[in-house]
Amino acid sequence: MRNKKSSPNKIKILFRHRSMEMGGVEKVMLSVLNNLDPEKFEMTVLLNLNQGELRNEFPAHIRKVFLTKGKEDFSTNTLLAKLQFFQRKIKLERFNKHPEIIDKGILKDEYDVEIAMTYNDFGSVLNSSNKNSKKIGWFHSEIDLPKLQPLVPKILEQISQFNHMIYCSEKIRTIMHEIYPKLQYPPESVIINAIPIEEIRKKSQEKITDLPPKPVFISVGRLHTRKGYHKLMDAHHLLLKEGFQHSVMVIGDGEELPNLLTQQKKLGVEKTFVLAGNRMNPYPYSKNADFFIMPSESEAWPLVIAEGLILQKPIIATRVGDVDLMIEDGKTGHLIRYETSEIYEAMKKFLTDKTFVQNLKDNLSNIDEQFDNRKIFNEVEEIILNLVKK
Repeated sequence: MRNKKSSPNKIKILFRHRSMEMGGVEKVMLSVLNNLDPEKFEMTVLLNLNQGELRNEFPAHIRKVFLTKGKEDFSTNTLLAKLQFFQRKIKLERFNKHPEIIDKGILKDEYDVEIAMTYNDFGSVLNSSNKNSKKIGWFHSEIDLPKLQPLVPKILEQISQFNHMIYCSEKIRTIMHEIYPKLQYPPESVIINAIPIEEIRKKSQEKITDLPPKPVFISVGRLHTRKGYHKLMDAHHLLLKEGFQHSVMVIGDGEELPNLLTQQKKLGVEKTFVLAGNRMNPYPYSKNADFFIMPSESEAWPLVIAEGLILQKPIIATRVGDVDLMIEDGKTGHLIRYETSEIYEAMKKFLTDKTFVQNLKDNLSNIDEQFDNRKIFNEVEEIILNLVKK
């Protein structure tokens, strides 16, 4: 049933996503929502949980719907909060078994296109009771990542059911086809993440007072084992032992925090390796730090690298995903393997070789030319328009 307030001439798009914790996928979705033409598209976001730092960051013309409250809205009483989490779990299980309740009872609308922003959302889109909508999946992960393997059979089964699959990097699509050449793939596109250049620069001007002592390496990302922060901390500790004074600040939160806090205490680097948690605006930290570092084991087309380039920071990054397409090694950044020894050597080089660092800065002066945002959004619009025509 069409919403009476809907425009009959607009294509109706539903984005389904779990929640809005600070992360690359969430930033990509906000970027798409801000830049798809509202004269052509009527857009709704359905969140499973109204949760995360970015949950209120949607543009005004976007309709937001959620299935359950986020943890931010739960009681501060521990026992009551546990009960609320349990009730939420039961409620989500019911929605999963009876998706028609979501479509007819909560959304009360039908959509021309439904989009899953990550593989975690594939099931909710494919399980939709609206069988007439075109289904688009967005894939951001390297399929051969060891920790992904338990989920791979289900992901492969789901991919073939989509009408179109978008990969956020060429490497991710290539790996997929090399490992699973016989899979029945839907039509595909590679669309890199858009970069809000002016917004980043404007937000980077905000005043901050809690940057640790310089020289400081900044890193931004969720605290997961594949982000390599345990190796970064080991390299940091080795450098301090050898007398190379510096600080590291990591902006982000996640499941790896307890392990990193234990490691931090064991190495005695509580004051120099700062686990700063999430920041709604990480850009002034990147701007005011001396260097940016991304020590990940796995990435696709990492938004944080593009943001670091825009802020013209000398960058150390592992050769993962499409990073070597984003950074020209030795000219606009320094690329390394995912090894503690290479992280250590790269940080030491940045701390001691001022000429090398200055050359990187000089080469970043025209980096804006590398990012063509309008082309990216035009490609997304074209995919949607072509699907609806079929």
